[in-house]
Amino acid sequence: MAKTQLNVRVDEATAEVARERALQRGMSVNRYIEELVRKDAGEVGHTFVEAAADFMEQYRTVFDEEFGKEGEARS
Repeated sequence: MAKTQLNVRVDEATAEVARERALQRGMSVNRYIEELVRKDAGEVGHTFVEAAADFMEQYRTVFDEEFGKEGEARS
């Protein structure tokens, strides 16, 4: 996969934390930041799916009454 360079400015304390965390994980700061972004992007999708599942569970009886239970024929 081709890489694109980004230049990001952060305060020194944030930069130091990034360096420390990357070192603790045995990876470069670039790789650490890349993984943070990927994780964040993945969590959005995961959070949506969890919220949708929660919604469906809360309103299951309403859907069952309106559309019939799963596998049942509607009259």
